[in-house]
Amino acid sequence: MKKIWDQTASCGNARVGILHTAHGDYETPIFMPVGTQATVKSLTPEEIKEVSDGLILGNTYHLWLEPGADIVDMHGGIRGFMKWDGSLLTDSGGFQVFSLSKLRKITEEGVHFRHHKNGSKLFMSPEISIDVQNKLGADIIMSFDECPPFNSSYEYMKDSVLRTIRWAKRGKDAHKNPDTQHLFGIVQGGPYNDLRQLCIDELAKIDFPGYSIGGLSVGESKEEMYKSLDFLKDAMPKDKPRYLMGVGEPTDLVNGVYYGIDMFDCVLPTRIARHGSALTHNGKLVIKNATYQADMTPLDPKCDCYTCKNYTRSYLRHLFKTNEILGMRLITYHNLYFLKSLMHDIRTAIKENRFDEFREQFLKEYKG
Repeated sequence: MKKIWDQTASCGNARVGILHTAHGDYETPIFMPVGTQATVKSLTPEEIKEVSDGLILGNTYHLWLEPGADIVDMHGGIRGFMKWDGSLLTDSGGFQVFSLSKLRKITEEGVHFRHHKNGSKLFMSPEISIDVQNKLGADIIMSFDECPPFNSSYEYMKDSVLRTIRWAKRGKDAHKNPDTQHLFGIVQGGPYNDLRQLCIDELAKIDFPGYSIGGLSVGESKEEMYKSLDFLKDAMPKDKPRYLMGVGEPTDLVNGVYYGIDMFDCVLPTRIARHGSALTHNGKLVIKNATYQADMTPLDPKCDCYTCKNYTRSYLRHLFKTNEILGMRLITYHNLYFLKSLMHDIRTAIKENRFDEFREQFLKEYKG
């Protein structure tokens, strides 16, 4: 198995490394903006380059439904479709199958479910998920897994974990492009450490180049999430990248790195931006609030992004109060730039062996 990640520094459990993909090498820990429909909402590819480290996400489920994997493949994959010359990661579609569809039936072969909008009958299996991701052409792709609720019973969770392991093997067997698309296994098990360990041990036998952590940031408490990460920091393979899916709160990124996580993604920074919330060094700022009507300062005085260098809080509030699209674009740009800068500062702190002090100071100042 080709090694895709090399560790270059550490501070406690926090790690810095280099992630190698077919279209670029990326320093970790890294936050990856989400481009669900082959677009990071409201931004052009040129802007995405400025607010990311060059690795972004596409969504298998949504692109499978519209426009369809074959149409994307005609363009040379997602990169050609959206004119992106960086690297891409696609999820398996599993989370959407389980979160968006109420009427579903899980079988050994896969999942029968209904289209989340028009109700038509659909079926997704490990083989279909991998085939779609092969056509989408991302540099890193995900195994198709079952996504049970965090608080599922132990008996159900065990059956689910065993099914996820079997599906992971089927997905790897179906994978057509192992040299150019790195397929990650997904560690499930909810709050049950022995099931997490079982999943890790069995996935290691299949031998994936990287591993994702599933079943967290799905409604459980922060305490429960951190408890699981505390266990996983020692249980997961140390020589391969660790990807915590669906996590984007700044405090969770800092704490995730503390527990040895290398990769993160989340729709949070773009989603809250469209509703007028900005991430700043002092916490979230809701720009619609009346207190900012005559505020002549930037969103975040410590930020040097295009938005903060050029516009006042007063102007940004005006854009949102008048429903101007530019307001959403400017705060989306800022939020992603903020997280890119945060990850850079985290990596620097690890390299300088002061990450614990950095974490303490950040958590003290950031009012989530």
